[in-house]
Amino acid sequence: MFDMPWSMLQDFLDQGGPVLMVIGTVTVFLWSLILDRVLYLKKYHRAMVQQVIAGWHEHTRGLPKSEQPLRRRLTRCTMGRVDRNMPLIKTIIAVCPLLGLLGTVTGMVEVFEVMSVAGTGNARAMAAGVSRATIPTMAGMVVALSGLLAMLWLKQRCNKERDYLNRQLSLSQNQGSVPAMGTGLRVTDQGRETR
Repeated sequence: MFDMPWSMLQDFLDQGGPVLMVIGTVTVFLWSLILDRVLYLKKYHRAMVQQVIAGWHEHTRGLPKSEQPLRRRLTRCTMGRVDRNMPLIKTIIAVCPLLGLLGTVTGMVEVFEVMSVAGTGNARAMAAGVSRATIPTMAGMVVALSGLLAMLWLKQRCNKERDYLNRQLSLSQNQGSVPAMGTGLRVTDQGRETR
């Protein structure tokens, strides 16, 4: 039962040639980086943001409200953990089509070698080179497109998290008052409630 899918995968890798193995390795590395970022956003990032917000509100209590540099630094440090490995992910996505193109070139070199030895009459001998030219190109494009979609989702999520953090950190900057939850009241620095 498990032998058939493995043999099909082995045939596919043989048809694609050695460049397809490189693309497969790069794909595993790319998706491990993407899944690492998704896992961080889902599991750890929100708790870290809550700690930063709590520390910020504790730090700014009773102090003058001129904390812009500190707020920018907190945002940069917190979001820097989210953005970690994003440039590497972008680079790998850009490299995947080039690896596919490398597969095209090596496959076409094989086709030309067959043509120089056997001539143009042996289509069966040229078929292996053609498949080694087209399969890596397709694989490189598929990996790049799927990685690009994941990267766009990650960027959108990072932007939302950055906006949320900036909003939360700027709540205590609004004329020295913080909105009381669920009411139309504002609590001032002295603790009095005003409308």
